[in-house]
Amino acid sequence: MNFFIGCAVWAYKGWVGELYPQGTRTADFLHLYSRRFTTVEGNTTFYAVPNQETVTRWAAETPAGFEFCLKLPRDITHQGLLQPYIPTALKFLEGMCPLGKHLGPMFAQLPPSYAPALLDDLSNFLEAWPRTEAPLAVEVRHPDWFKEPHASNLTALLEKLGVGRVLLDSRPIYTGDDDPQLQSERRKPKLPLQFSVTAPFTLIRFISHPNLSVNQPFMEEWVRQIQQWLQMGVRIYFFVHCPREARCLATSRFASTPSTARHFQQLLEQSSTPVPPLPWNNLEHPPNQLSLW
Repeated sequence: MNFFIGCAVWAYKGWVGELYPQGTRTADFLHLYSRRFTTVEGNTTFYAVPNQETVTRWAAETPAGFEFCLKLPRDITHQGLLQPYIPTALKFLEGMCPLGKHLGPMFAQLPPSYAPALLDDLSNFLEAWPRTEAPLAVEVRHPDWFKEPHASNLTALLEKLGVGRVLLDSRPIYTGDDDPQLQSERRKPKLPLQFSVTAPFTLIRFISHPNLSVNQPFMEEWVRQIQQWLQMGVRIYFFVHCPREARCLATSRFASTPSTARHFQQLLEQSSTPVPPLPWNNLEHPPNQLSLW
């Protein structure tokens, strides 16, 4: 299986009644989520490192083929230089090993303050990471990483080490007059999107607009790109986000993150893209067809 799709989290209570059956307990969220999607972006590890008991339980609750793409803790990536935190990063990786085959590529999300002047520090960190045993991807947020010569220097480093590039697509939420982030404490960055892969895999973080029709042209572009990469044998992890999930669930005008992800799966299947079926669609009760407008 070379294509995985999911959301940023699984433990969102607002999804009860849509993604999860009415009356679902919080303790059952992961079990149910992993039988509806094939991957999850583990935002939870960015804020707190789970203990061994928790990690072992994650592995036990998820079916074969399901993968976690965990974010490195902010105590590693958001403290200035990366090199001093290599031992901490390796300890974190060791703590995630109980996931076994459920452990997909991890990723380091670097803050906007981490600039191209720190390329040597990034190189030292990536060289110390056991990349053949645990695939790693990098997301950069300083604007200069997207300008030359820094963009080419970063690409060369990632390709040399076999490190993936996280592709952040925030275009939908910056399209039109309706800004879904107006009251959001953490705004998603507005950065250029580079359709490039630097490793045998790639992580795509699609920041969706609550209005499904706004996402449509960008999703159609992603369908074409994913078709090309799958033909090249690239392993793709596609994660759907929404900056204001509560707003999506409060009105029928807007689509929730799970339903947006399901719609993207439909677009892939309608275009005959060779992706595996979405487990959610194979449940006993067939899904309602989504309407764009």
